[in-house]
Amino acid sequence: MTKLKNIILLAVVAAVCVGVGVYVGHRTNPPVSPETQALNTLLSQSMPDASGQTQSLAQYKGKPLIVNFWATWCGPCVEEMPELTALQQEIAPVQILGIGVDSQENIAKFAQKYQIRYPLFVAGTGATDLLRQFGNQAGGLPFTALVGKDGNVKKVYLGRIKFDELRADLAQL
Repeated sequence: MTKLKNIILLAVVAAVCVGVGVYVGHRTNPPVSPETQALNTLLSQSMPDASGQTQSLAQYKGKPLIVNFWATWCGPCVEEMPELTALQQEIAPVQILGIGVDSQENIAKFAQKYQIRYPLFVAGTGATDLLRQFGNQAGGLPFTALVGKDGNVKKVYLGRIKFDELRADLAQL
């Protein structure tokens, strides 16, 4: 009889341990990728927009995003921006954000000249640190991150965007 009690007691203890493990396992959050941590850092900042008005980037949390790092002096960046402007029209509610590695004056002139129709922000030279946090160790431009509405970075693109690939990736969001 004592042996049966020990077996029952062990079974109860094992069941409780399994239950606690399942409960704790469901409560822990999955690890956050370095790219998503970089996105969270970016969205916790305020930056001047093309007109010089400081804006909180937190307003874009929880939205699907295309975050494009660029500069007015970067040839491939300049080439893809009209296509990004056209893309913004067709992909609502996904929001494109341009993060400029340049001066506010240069970005303002560029935005006006090329009729950019999505928000441009001025990160200046501080963008280099952000690029590295996103995994772009060389700091190359253009550099783009695709973000799901869950706030996780789904994919990063180094160099000029291949718009067919981006559209296919957007379709999977």
